[in-house]
Amino acid sequence: MPLAAAIAGLGFVGRAHLDALRRLGIPVRGILGSTPERSKAACDAFGLERAYHSLDELAADDSVQVVHLCTPNHLHFQEAGQLLRAGKHVLCEKPLALDSRESSALVALLKETNRVGGVAYNLRYYPLLQEARSLVRKGAIGQVKLVHGSFLQDWLLFPTDWNWRLEAKLGGELRAVSDIGTHWLDLAQWLSGSKVSDLCADLHTVLPSRRRPKGRVESFQKASSTETEEVMITTDDYGSVLLHFENEARGVMSVSQVSAGRKARLWIELDGSEGSLAFNTESPNDLWIGRRDRPCELFPKDPALQTPESRGYAAYPAGHAEGYPDTFAQLFKDFYAYLAKGDFKASRTFPTFETGHDELVLCEAIAESAQKKAWVSVSA
Repeated sequence: MPLAAAIAGLGFVGRAHLDALRRLGIPVRGILGSTPERSKAACDAFGLERAYHSLDELAADDSVQVVHLCTPNHLHFQEAGQLLRAGKHVLCEKPLALDSRESSALVALLKETNRVGGVAYNLRYYPLLQEARSLVRKGAIGQVKLVHGSFLQDWLLFPTDWNWRLEAKLGGELRAVSDIGTHWLDLAQWLSGSKVSDLCADLHTVLPSRRRPKGRVESFQKASSTETEEVMITTDDYGSVLLHFENEARGVMSVSQVSAGRKARLWIELDGSEGSLAFNTESPNDLWIGRRDRPCELFPKDPALQTPESRGYAAYPAGHAEGYPDTFAQLFKDFYAYLAKGDFKASRTFPTFETGHDELVLCEAIAESAQKKAWVSVSA
């Protein structure tokens, strides 16, 4: 019996999940929205079979083996737990939960239920980031010494910009760090092959008050209502974090959601003892390779020239650009191939619930460091 999916939440990222699943030919049985009316509207708009009225109804659907959670952050823990107990595999948007206590409980529940959980750190799946990881592992730049970069956006630049992530009770105590910084931190550790051991963070709320519209606003959309109310903001618009890695590498990350003109610019550079690698999501089909003793290179995405380890993550031949939507398809390809094999004790190439838990431990260390204005160690 082929695996089939359902999606909870069909906002911006839920639609990305739906598109990628359809590209892979994975049946999507239905959608669960925030209300029965929204479920029905999404079902009709996207040609889905079933509009679920509740999570209970979705969990009871025996035709669904995998559920993609694309709901607001504060719902992930309860929803993932219920679905795992119902026998579903879960692919959850990040963050996995609101804190490490919740994420630790979900990791334990996975083992108890013998289900598989993944977290959508999809940015790993740009073909040239897969190539960069392969090159690092082959020693192409020597020993990694420095890891640095940033993730910058501008979609919350103005006081009238609004999204549910601004509210700590819905998105968590951290925002820029949790929402986009965790993508960067995941890449830094995955590419370098080493976890962060110690850190020192500075966080700042650039806009301490905002105008919240009295109406629904989707991510990256302007408020449609002119009637607003003032709301005080405690979550971070900006953050910079100094990093020490377990392999003695050093690093620094800066994140911002108030940098004008930067729509979704993740830049990361790894400097090694023999060379450097740099990647920028606004030019995702080029990988910069830095050298001291010979000319630097700009390596274009080309599966014919990539290492065997990364070649399979390029869906199209050289000269055919691949971008953000393709990263979801490649992540899901890994996830569903693993499920199809049925050996849940085998090693996993995709980001797991354990990955999601580790990221929340990092976030808590960052929050502690910013509050204490001091270096802190990252708990195991």
